Amino acid sequence: MSVPSGRMPARGAPAVVLLSGGLDSATVLALAAEAGYRCHALSLDYGQRHRAELLAAQRVAQALGAVRHEVVQLDLARFGGSSLTDPSLSVPTDGLQPGIPSTYVPARNTVMLSLALSWAEALGGGDLFYGANAVDYSGYPDCRPEYVEAFERMANLATRAGVEGHAIRLHAPIIRMSKAEIIREGLRLGVDFSLTVSCYQADAQGRACGQCASCRIRAAGFASAQVADPTRYRPA
Repeated sequence: MSVPSGRMPARGAPAVVLLSGGLDSATVLALAAEAGYRCHALSLDYGQRHRAELLAAQRVAQALGAVRHEVVQLDLARFGGSSLTDPSLSVPTDGLQPGIPSTYVPARNTVMLSLALSWAEALGGGDLFYGANAVDYSGYPDCRPEYVEAFERMANLATRAGVEGHAIRLHAPIIRMSKAEIIREGLRLGVDFSLTVSCYQADAQGRACGQCASCRIRAAGFASAQVADPTRYRPA
């Protein structure tokens, strides 16, 4: 989903953009800004092992002109169930495998989008953006077009804004793009991908492992786009 055809926002209309600090969400933030929205970036400190992404999100929000960046603390690690939040589980490094991987965090996008929805309604806006991708994704159920459509329907049923006829719109503008296409679009918009962190187990300096699924997808995307990869990797 994207900005609906024939409808552009009033200049400066507020939108809430989920910002992880990775290249997908950075590109989405740039797209929302290009469309004329006054962007409010939202990141979640949910107990993820790759906490360097939060510092990356701060850099990206500042570089792309977000009017405000909030980092909400919500410790999903208390529940476990994911190799991104449970230190007893290892992040897979053997390439992409069939099925939903252990890096899936139970209901994470639903939790994040619910917080974004609350903030958007408080701002008097009706637009949410996030970097769901159904092409080069890792099997996550909350990155599919049918999930985006279902959340948008729910948002319009569950909010005062929706009930009073002020439509809530969930935009996933890169959902049908390949990673290479996302990278090219980000570069067109002036995104500095060296500021971003995608690795599931990046170290405190934001250096990537080069082995996890996210690193593999990112590296393949830069190679396919025929663009130099600015990712900083840990020494072998």
